[in-house]
Amino acid sequence: MMPAADARAFLAELFEVAVAAAHPGRLMAAHLPEPPRGRTVVVGAGKASGAMAAAFEKEWMARGNGQLSGLVVTSDGNAVRTASIEVAEARHPVPDGRSVAAAERMLELVSGLTSDDLVVALISGGASSLLALPAPGLTLEDKQAVNRALLASGAPIEEMNCVRKHLSAVKGGRLAAAAAPARVVSLVLSDIPGDNPALVGSGPTIPDATTVDDARRIIARYRLDLPERVLAALSPAPAPAASTFSNNEIRLIGAAQMSLDAAAALARRKGVAAHILSDAFASEARDLGHAHAAMALQIITRNQPFTAPCLLLSGGETTVTLRHKGRGGRNSEFLLAFARHIAGSPGIVALAADTDGIDGSEQNAGAFADGTSLERMRAAGIDPVAALDGNDSYGAFAAVGDLLVTGPTGTNVNDFRAILIAP
Repeated sequence: MMPAADARAFLAELFEVAVAAAHPGRLMAAHLPEPPRGRTVVVGAGKASGAMAAAFEKEWMARGNGQLSGLVVTSDGNAVRTASIEVAEARHPVPDGRSVAAAERMLELVSGLTSDDLVVALISGGASSLLALPAPGLTLEDKQAVNRALLASGAPIEEMNCVRKHLSAVKGGRLAAAAAPARVVSLVLSDIPGDNPALVGSGPTIPDATTVDDARRIIARYRLDLPERVLAALSPAPAPAASTFSNNEIRLIGAAQMSLDAAAALARRKGVAAHILSDAFASEARDLGHAHAAMALQIITRNQPFTAPCLLLSGGETTVTLRHKGRGGRNSEFLLAFARHIAGSPGIVALAADTDGIDGSEQNAGAFADGTSLERMRAAGIDPVAALDGNDSYGAFAAVGDLLVTGPTGTNVNDFRAILIAP
């Protein structure tokens, strides 16, 4: 069996490889559109949009494709240096005034273009809050309240984004509609289980088929206490079949499966059997933690469905229903639930982290857990059961030095989980 320190170093290396496989600097060259007869304007939003802008600009200029202008908005701490495309920052996951200003400026940048012009939209996860322009009749404070309610509800990302689209002046294809008759090419880095581009960042340049009635049903299902003016402001987004979008193109440049494949390949080169369970898990984080723990225990005790030693890999985007106001994120909550169920079991070491480098409300990407985690937490004065009940997974893992801190990574294909199981 690999020593615990070596096992953690191995899992951390897998995470680094997974992140690198989905980085825009590696992916962008294969997806550049043909240059237009007229202007090229770049817009975009998301946690990876700064790195996407830098990569796009580098490849575009290297090919002599002409001058660029534009604006992308990313989350605080993710800005990068560019020559022609401005990179702004705003708050995530709850929008602020900078999010509104960025959306207003982007609408101005794409207005008045012609059919000879090209708009390149660089979209990644996080764009929903980073590019926020309330629908008529709403204020920024209304949008912030809606976002907080959605984030605390436990709703999956596709349902959250459905509501957001129908309360926005820029999402759900509205930014692309404002750019007509220019051609719009959307380059999308997916953080969505299933990789539907229309759901990434609420699709500012990509329409989808959801309706106002769909949004109302979601609000009712999760019992969101929203003011009447918010409900009255729900409005339909442009229909996918609208002629506005007839000349537009969508290119998915990266997704979670790429990261999982890269991690699995590295593990196999090191002689470890690797099994990808899914790239699209989307259940409650603690429930998925229980399920992964049950599988790990089945492997280590019965060699089913795989034989130890082996590595389990999975991705997707779990949810957290906030019951209390602790500190933490999806991945650390997953791990705390996982640790409860493998407590005392040797031979199991796990890592769960967000590929953007930030897991929830703190500055860690995720954390590590093993069969000794709960014992060490209790020795440090932490009640792990109370921590899980209080949504305070960050505090529990911080107390035992098990956080993974990477800083912003420049990409975002959501959750990455790796569980090493030895006999």
